[in-house]
Amino acid sequence: MPIEDIADHPDGLLAQLHIPEGPGPFPGVLSVHGGAWTFGDRLMNEVLHQRLAAAGVLVMAPEMRKPPVARYPGSIQDIHLAARWLKAEGPRRGLRAGGIAGLGTSSGGHQAALLALRPRHADYAALPGPAGDGALARLALCWPVTDPLARYRMAQATGARNLIEAHEAWWPDAAAMEDASPQHILDRGEATAPPPLLVIQGGADANVTPDMAPRFAQAWCAAGGRAELRLFPGRGHLFATQDPDAADSRAAIEAIIAFLREG
Repeated sequence: MPIEDIADHPDGLLAQLHIPEGPGPFPGVLSVHGGAWTFGDRLMNEVLHQRLAAAGVLVMAPEMRKPPVARYPGSIQDIHLAARWLKAEGPRRGLRAGGIAGLGTSSGGHQAALLALRPRHADYAALPGPAGDGALARLALCWPVTDPLARYRMAQATGARNLIEAHEAWWPDAAAMEDASPQHILDRGEATAPPPLLVIQGGADANVTPDMAPRFAQAWCAAGGRAELRLFPGRGHLFATQDPDAADSRAAIEAIIAFLREG
């Protein structure tokens, strides 16, 4: 399957395109990697990208600015630009009409959800590039940090220094964590009729609070969206990308593929 590096960013950051074999048209997805907002790169979820492309999904995985180069909302601006680029240039590579989906893992899940809920936010659309907005036609989230303030409080309570330091490196303060929390955005009634949502969550994930995924799915539905939560008992953070050939990982990846292809 063809892989193409795209220099779509004014700072020269690369995005990687995984293009399925065949003439298309293909459903398209913008994939946002995790790494507690502070590490990782566009290759982090490559095993997932390869399987999506093999199943006929065109994948764009952008590089994002991180501390100390940029804090919030820098990386949100980067993925907003990537979404606009994919909508504008994707049809030349077989992208089908009807919009693009979003895929996010861990802190990338937070950022993809934020893009979906605030697609026209002026601060997020600040980078020059193709016209348009960051709207997503559907959203698949894997073990997402949908309430960063709750995760920060959990890290403080448990003494998880790596998580505390990552939060404090990327976020200006706790008030920003609350303002840009997808959970709080929904709870405040700021988003209506969000796109279809799929959440993949391990039942033994110590990186998020136990209620985070179900609480988010419930709030998504209350805002007028459709949400499906797939819970995998006994599985921890990153399970489907770290152990992709396990039976439950394959089931999770197949659920993501089916969800992205139906839109």
